[in-house]
Amino acid sequence: MSMERGSFAARHDFDALPLSPDVDVRCAQFGEIDALSDMAHRLVPGVRIGAKELARYFAFDPQSILTFARHGTLLGGMAFLFLNDRGHDALLLDDICLTAPDAHHLAAADEEVSAIYIWAIAATGRGIAGLGKAAAHLRQIRFRGADCYAQPSTVAGREIMKATGFEPIPSFQPDLWCYERPWHRQPMPMPGAIIQARSFADARH
Repeated sequence: MSMERGSFAARHDFDALPLSPDVDVRCAQFGEIDALSDMAHRLVPGVRIGAKELARYFAFDPQSILTFARHGTLLGGMAFLFLNDRGHDALLLDDICLTAPDAHHLAAADEEVSAIYIWAIAATGRGIAGLGKAAAHLRQIRFRGADCYAQPSTVAGREIMKATGFEPIPSFQPDLWCYERPWHRQPMPMPGAIIQARSFADARH
């Protein structure tokens, strides 16, 4: 995953990021793809996703690319791969081409999204404040069941991962980080509940 330079001091779960009123976040339009690609190449060292790849994936799934803007000025964007079960397995096994994924790894509009891979984030200045609304985009019914994955490629990207609840996970895919959605997490049992459960078990004997 590619991310912009800059700081991200506040620590929040990705799904608990504030919705900044200063930044408008919406699905990209086809005419913005070239500008978003140029911005990614300018801001992020080593980015390998070109305008052609972005356009191809955008045509497959228009909800996969978001723009961040303020007063009509483009501040950046965010791109996702919405993976089906096959794509999810391939991601963990390092058996997917992330710069040009095969269509059979991608979730169709009528197919459950099993995993969300954050393909790239590129933003300038206040643009990074758009992350909260981007997270809200991923809370739509279609995406709610999918945990988020990323591979930070810059120091700033790694800082943002740490600050938004992503953690590195064991996988064949190098340096893969995962954000587990809050509703997937097992609640920690309260000590009192454990004592009560043991008392109940003792009473049964």
